[in-house]
This record gives sequence, structure tokens and C-alpha cells, in this order.
Amino acid sequence: MCVALPGLVCSIDGDTALVDFKGNKVKVNLGLVDANVGDYVLVHAGMAIEVMKKDSAQELMEILEELEAEFNDRD
Repeated sequence: MCVALPGLVCSIDGDTALVDFKGNKVKVNLGLVDANVGDYVLVHAGMAIEVMKKDSAQELMEILEELEAEFNDRD
């Protein structure tokens, strides 16, 4: 199964962005999208594959947090 995660673009240097995933900042390739600092991007395998609206990104992050909590409760 493949999962793409939403993150916030903090800075951009050429085709590479520093993207914040819940406090974890990761370098991401922006070659497939036209993103700006402050945008939310959907990232898979180190590549931004979509620029997301803020409300959609936050909704997806909430769903993923709920899934994580449910998974952790099973242990």
C-alpha cells in the first residue's frame, strides 16, 4: 500500500522544498507541482504530487491522526 502525506512548505530552493510534517522537516522535490512557501503539498516518496487547499490538508491530517490513534490503541 502506498500513502501520501500532506505537509506545509516552509522554504524553497530551486526544485527542492523544506516541508513540515507535524514538526518533522523534510526535503521534498517540487518538480511536479507549482508550490509556494505557505502552501500545503501532498507528498509521496519524496515528491510533491499535488498542491492542496489548507482545509483539505488539515482534514486529511486529522483523519491520519485518528487512524494512528486507533492503530496504537490496538497494541
